[in-house]
Amino acid sequence: MSLPLLPGYSFNKNLGKEKFHKSQHWGFCNHVGMLLNEDKPGIGGQPLFGRSLKPKYSVFPRGLGSAAPSWVAFDKQVLSFDAYFEDEVPEKNQELYRIRHCKIYFYLEDDTIQVLEPQLKNSGMPQGTFIRRHRIPLPHPNEDQFYTIHDFNINIDIVLYSRVFKIYDCDQFTKNFLRKMGIAVNPPGCCPADPYMKERKKTLDRMNPFRPYERFDTLRQFLEHDGHVLRFYCLWDDSESMFGDPRELVLHYFLSDDTIEVKEVIPANSGRDAVPLFLNRRKLPKFAPTGIYHPGQITDRTILNVFGGLVGNRGRCLLDNCKTGALKQEFYKAEDLKIGAIINIWGRKVLLCDCDEFTKQYYKTKYGVVDFTPIPYKNPPPPKVEKTFPPYHGYGSEEDSLCSCLGLMPKPPQKDFKKFMEKDSFGLVSHVLRFLAKLDTEDCVDKDRRFIISYYLSDDSLSVYEPRMRNSGVLGGKFLERGRIKKPGQLLFKSEPSEFYKAQDLFVGAHVCFNGHIFILLNGDEYAFTYMEQHADEFPMSNIELILKKLKAIGSPSAREIKLVFASTDPKHTKVLDYETFRDVMMNITNGKLTEHEIMTIGRYYSVREDSDADLTFLLALAQEQLKKYTFEVFDKMIAMCIYKDQAKIGLLPSSAVRTLCKSFRMPVSDDLLRALLSKFQDSQEHIDYQKFFCAINWRVNQVPPSQALTRPNNEDVWSYVAPPLPVKCIRYLPLLEDLFGLEDQS
Repeated sequence: MSLPLLPGYSFNKNLGKEKFHKSQHWGFCNHVGMLLNEDKPGIGGQPLFGRSLKPKYSVFPRGLGSAAPSWVAFDKQVLSFDAYFEDEVPEKNQELYRIRHCKIYFYLEDDTIQVLEPQLKNSGMPQGTFIRRHRIPLPHPNEDQFYTIHDFNINIDIVLYSRVFKIYDCDQFTKNFLRKMGIAVNPPGCCPADPYMKERKKTLDRMNPFRPYERFDTLRQFLEHDGHVLRFYCLWDDSESMFGDPRELVLHYFLSDDTIEVKEVIPANSGRDAVPLFLNRRKLPKFAPTGIYHPGQITDRTILNVFGGLVGNRGRCLLDNCKTGALKQEFYKAEDLKIGAIINIWGRKVLLCDCDEFTKQYYKTKYGVVDFTPIPYKNPPPPKVEKTFPPYHGYGSEEDSLCSCLGLMPKPPQKDFKKFMEKDSFGLVSHVLRFLAKLDTEDCVDKDRRFIISYYLSDDSLSVYEPRMRNSGVLGGKFLERGRIKKPGQLLFKSEPSEFYKAQDLFVGAHVCFNGHIFILLNGDEYAFTYMEQHADEFPMSNIELILKKLKAIGSPSAREIKLVFASTDPKHTKVLDYETFRDVMMNITNGKLTEHEIMTIGRYYSVREDSDADLTFLLALAQEQLKKYTFEVFDKMIAMCIYKDQAKIGLLPSSAVRTLCKSFRMPVSDDLLRALLSKFQDSQEHIDYQKFFCAINWRVNQVPPSQALTRPNNEDVWSYVAPPLPVKCIRYLPLLEDLFGLEDQS
């Protein structure tokens, strides 16, 4: 009965199939016709009925979350099998076959197989790699397929290129892997012994060699202890001999070959020759000296003449395994050396007194020694003779005269080059501290004179310059040449080096004496104050922490009275005092225990810095006065250069760039005045509107009324003190009181 041709009623599998071509196994490769592939499906790309495609590689069960291919998942994972095969020997009557052991390695990443045969001594056969690594096909009739993991197990036979290998065991990793693959692992078998090798071993065991060979294995000791040296500090007391004395030695024991070398510690000016070694490196005998032996008398092996020349003139010699008549020598070993032991170094009794840390660790690890108490062996050092120098003779500098006493060949004194490179002037940093000073005198002519003291940090030198003042009766100019100045009250001809003025000796209020002239420092420039505050650890007068501690120690007993004094000086409760009033209050409450510089440091720290139009007008008047004096009128060129440098075209340039431009045009304005002017025109980001700045200092267009100021010569050592405006005008005294006495007692 036929079913209707409806969906679900027909068993014809070709329904809906569009491809009915037969797979082509032949093709062209490089224009040559050949068989390309035999594993293609049958009709329409599908296998024929009853035919299943065989896998080309091992099929591994996919784990949870694992999608890596086998050559990645099983990289460097190998299955190892122990196998053997029988090799027939038809040419010999002593053996009919041989049992040859081998290792079969199955690489999981690509199903390749490698067979290795371990090498046996005196086997007479080329052993090693028996089958190189590659995929091995199955035997006939399945030679179109290759071995996979499912073809391996224990106690089975496999055929590799017509040779039967019997697998009898494998390693633990292989067993675990096969079990995880679902393969039932057979119990391990046993490998039969080779009958010929068994009989040969019995024969070799019964044989005694007539020429025994004694092997000295020194390579292992060398490889383990190469570079390992034990060090002992020794003493050889040679005081009993004529002109003898105790001598210090250092013994080195080389663990690589058990040799010893000894070096002598020769003190300075001992009168002995500085020989490189006291004892050359060699093995040290215990009972030396033992006499002189003939060459060949002491050897590692002894030889016996069996016939003794009885048979003709020819002898028969062999090695003596018992070493009959051999001369035995005992040498020092590592176990013979310890602290407190006396060893014999060719007739000299040497005491081992101490050792280094490596030696202690070695004996503690290997021999269990824990007591390493050293034996005192060094004489107390002689008293150090103080070196004295002759007094200064007055010729040249003291350093130059001292160098002639330090050696036979006089050398020039060495200057502090590092300090010179760090503190030398570079760019816009001068590293020069300038102070305004006056003479400490009651002379009506000299007491109004003012001086500029410049201290150069690069070489600790000083120079004094006197500004020229109109109608003063004094010429002015250079008062003291640049150089180092000695402090007063020192002897001229003495052995000790003289003390010179340092940067720490210069501060506001200090009295300094330069070649008989006593100066009082009145003020300093802004760079000097800033440098001292930045290096407060070197300048205690500018260290605000030390000053506050000193002020707190002075005012703690009368804290309430001090607060009342500050409150009385501020009746309007503005919480701010001008600098002169603040200075008077500080001098009263400290009774003059604070210097003028310390009070200025406190004022600068708690100051209220405000810019005013009067200050700007005064600075512009000073600048235009100098520019007008030298007829400086290139402001248009300077503005054009600023426009060229202003690439963003915003009309602003950094303050440092404008200052460098003024220096490049040689604008006749002192550096301090230029810094003050730039600080007035710069914004919060230190940028300057260059057109506004150059228009303000242009004395032709915007002339400012002249101001009374000191004239300034064109000299690099000149710094004219400008009294108004002061950088510190008003001081906030409440934060000072809080830092000194706290908030709880403040009224």
